[in-house]
Amino acid sequence: MVILVTGANGQLGQALQSIAPKHPEIRFQFCGSHEVDLTNKQSIQSAFAIYNPNFCINAAAYTAVDKAESEPEKAFAINADGVRNLAEVCRESRCVLLHVSTDFVFDGLKKSPYTETDVPNPTGVYGASKWAGEQAVQEILTAYYIVRTAWVYSNFGANFMKTMLRLGAERDQLKVVDDQIGSPTLATDLATTLVSMCQQTAQDFTGAPYGIYHYSNEGSCSWCAFAQQILLNHRLKTPVLPIPTTEFPTPAKRPAFSVLDKSKIKKAFDLKILSWQDALRSAN
Repeated sequence: MVILVTGANGQLGQALQSIAPKHPEIRFQFCGSHEVDLTNKQSIQSAFAIYNPNFCINAAAYTAVDKAESEPEKAFAINADGVRNLAEVCRESRCVLLHVSTDFVFDGLKKSPYTETDVPNPTGVYGASKWAGEQAVQEILTAYYIVRTAWVYSNFGANFMKTMLRLGAERDQLKVVDDQIGSPTLATDLATTLVSMCQQTAQDFTGAPYGIYHYSNEGSCSWCAFAQQILLNHRLKTPVLPIPTTEFPTPAKRPAFSVLDKSKIKKAFDLKILSWQDALRSAN
């Protein structure tokens, strides 16, 4: 089995690289943007011709949420048009696409966890571009999994956990918003799940229909509670003070509540998902 991974140098791409040695039965092809540029369909076709993948995990994305507000063309070029290019090549190559999406497709107004049947209503450019990408995948392919996730962190790349550890060591106190609720996701847990989905599909596993799935670690918290737990786990005593979102304005509006319901993916792929607290401990 051959799995081609786009966005190999991003956070999820690096997480997939870190677990690849555990799967000697799989031939991974990790492609950075220099080899597979989603905005250049020919580069995608060339890589698929060379590697002939059975599965493609799309870990490439424009993820600068606030910057997207001032450069929407770039966000849509990668997250929407680029994903359309990739989906078209997957169709030509009869390759199953696993496309990673986001909780930002929702407006955050719901009071209970979002399910796969809830209607997206993004409030910013990033979320809108990711939603457009999802629509392209559904329009072009029948053999696909769209996996929405949220609050991804790891020991790789730039992310909330690493930022809090750096600031916690530098400052006397931190102020973190306490009125945005979601579910942190350890990138290596997400990576492991994506690979398992490929394996089960390759084994003619019929329990999981193609379509949209939600994945994050179990449980929920505020960004403030997440920050407090990060520092606690690393024995940093820097106080983390809760503040409302209004005290920390950003160009892009964040969903106030974006907890994802994982019932569907757990049942379909027989998954046992770690709590966000246990996952965070394993990341240390």
